[in-house]
Amino acid sequence: MLINATTILGAIAMGIGASVIMDLWNLFLKRAFGIPSLNYCLLGRWLLHMPENTFRHANIGAAAQKPFECPVGWMAHYSIGVVFAVGFVALTAGGALARPALLPALLYGLATVVFPFFIMQPSLGLGIASSKAAKPQQARLKSLATHTVFGLGLYACALLVNAVLHFQG
Repeated sequence: MLINATTILGAIAMGIGASVIMDLWNLFLKRAFGIPSLNYCLLGRWLLHMPENTFRHANIGAAAQKPFECPVGWMAHYSIGVVFAVGFVALTAGGALARPALLPALLYGLATVVFPFFIMQPSLGLGIASSKAAKPQQARLKSLATHTVFGLGLYACALLVNAVLHFQG
């Protein structure tokens, strides 16, 4: 399948949709089990400290607050979801949209957990794979489950985009 503007638009829709599904999952975990989600304001704070050459924090919660950290964090969250979806569609040469398949989407979603485990969590002061978190095992399982749900969201949204835009393999 040719990667064209329609394919990119479909991948963007997939990324936004999969991120919404992931957010709904995290809301469910918070309401049903009291398991908190990442505060995307802290993601924004982390990003807004980068122009000052501060990429790692001992504790991002203790770092100086930045103006607009919440909207920046939420925009970053959805942008990351879109980048992951575009990467998935590109990796499959558009096949993820033309022929959505559950297993590749789930595996890809699960693979994306390497980014929070080895980049984001250590940079926020939580250690590799949340080793310094109050409940490291719970944090790791939550990350794995959340990224698996993201993969499920990629698949569900690919089915929807395929149905709406009529991709052909």
